[in-house]
Amino acid sequence: MPSAVSTVSPASTPAPPALDRRLGPFDGAAIVVSNVIGGGIFVVPAFVAQLVPHPWAIVAVWVGGGALAFTGAMAYAELAALRPRSGGEYVYLREAFGPLAAFLTGWTSFVAGFAGAIAASAVGLATYLSRFLPLAGDTTPLVAVRLGLLDIVVSRQALVAIAVIAALSGVHILGLGPGRIIQNFLASIKVALLVAFVALGFVLGDGSTAHFTAGGVVTPQLWVLALIPVMFSYAGWNAATYVAEEIRDPGRNVPLALGLGTVAVVVIYLFLNLLYVYALPAAELATVDARVADAAAERLFGPTVAGPIAAATVVMIAASISAMVMAGPRVYYAMARDGQFPAMAARVHSRFRTPLIAIAAQGVWASVLVLTGRFDQLVEYTGFAVVLFNGIAVAALFVLRRRAPHAPRPFRAWGYPVAPFVFAVASLLIVINALWGSPATSGAGLLVIASGVPFYLFMQRISRSGARAPASQG
Repeated sequence: MPSAVSTVSPASTPAPPALDRRLGPFDGAAIVVSNVIGGGIFVVPAFVAQLVPHPWAIVAVWVGGGALAFTGAMAYAELAALRPRSGGEYVYLREAFGPLAAFLTGWTSFVAGFAGAIAASAVGLATYLSRFLPLAGDTTPLVAVRLGLLDIVVSRQALVAIAVIAALSGVHILGLGPGRIIQNFLASIKVALLVAFVALGFVLGDGSTAHFTAGGVVTPQLWVLALIPVMFSYAGWNAATYVAEEIRDPGRNVPLALGLGTVAVVVIYLFLNLLYVYALPAAELATVDARVADAAAERLFGPTVAGPIAAATVVMIAASISAMVMAGPRVYYAMARDGQFPAMAARVHSRFRTPLIAIAAQGVWASVLVLTGRFDQLVEYTGFAVVLFNGIAVAALFVLRRRAPHAPRPFRAWGYPVAPFVFAVASLLIVINALWGSPATSGAGLLVIASGVPFYLFMQRISRSGARAPASQG
């Protein structure tokens, strides 16, 4: 009697689990708010005051930067509604300019953009936490190992930072349910703390409206130059597009999330800068060499606020880390799905419906950066790349409109073609200024970006080999 052979037809093979589409517009807006409001708004106003030493010129710079950010958000909103996939600009650059351009933005995001920022923020959180737990900020080496050109240094501060990264990565691996609860909670606390700071500062703080009438001369050239650090402070307004595949009714809700989140950030930034000027004259604001928020709070309320400010900062940094831990892995997931990243990064947990390998890989790399201490250099080197790829992604809007003029677009960018063109040109000018003003730093950033080319070619070879391999038989 012939032996029975069990066969399974390809059609009956269960499809791999997909990402969970359960986020709403306010979830997306919370990711935007948490991703944008980081250290920039607490440091950059001093640099702006140095360039434009007049209170209303300072406010105008932040209005101009906010308008550009909103313009970029609306361009991304059309792109996300047209291609509601995970990955943000990776998807748009792939569609408009090909796989290499797309890969390089994803590579930069993994190597430095998200992982470097997560590492820097986690170390910053440990530093502020040391006010209450002194050991959390202890940088004394417990273990030091040299591996080639890298020094691996394990300290208590590094262990605290890694624990924060691991905890938030674990939360986001456990599904959008716990992830969105933690993210929304942290984002709400962040906004509430900032609103309370502004309200109490104007109502109870020891400031002066006379500060709004005193200031120096402002030239148009310096005003435009001041836009550069301001635009970096607004970076992250596109965060909701990374999770577009997990947002319900993305044609409606992604644009809504981008619009709500960006407007909320612009309003908060404007009121914070008004409060800074209320607390400190523009000339004095320009001399602050630490966190502007700390200096303003001390002037408004006295030195006793240092403790509450540090506690609030810990919460706000945690919210930023959570948003980046959530958004970044969706880029690597999208790349892996296209064969441009190790295939395991495209794995979705069968129960939690999250890209667990991509989240874990980002957490591991961020932890390595903490231990090597190279995160500050990477973030500094590739800072201009954020603006570069944002500008290229907005330029993709023109390409896709020309290639597919009749494709259904649930949302159309406001002010097209003028507003997206202005954003793309402004981004180009900022990148040129970075290359011209800091050629060594920017050159190092270009090398980091270019270092992805060999990996891209390797992945292309792997992908082609996989396509040529015969189907396995079981």
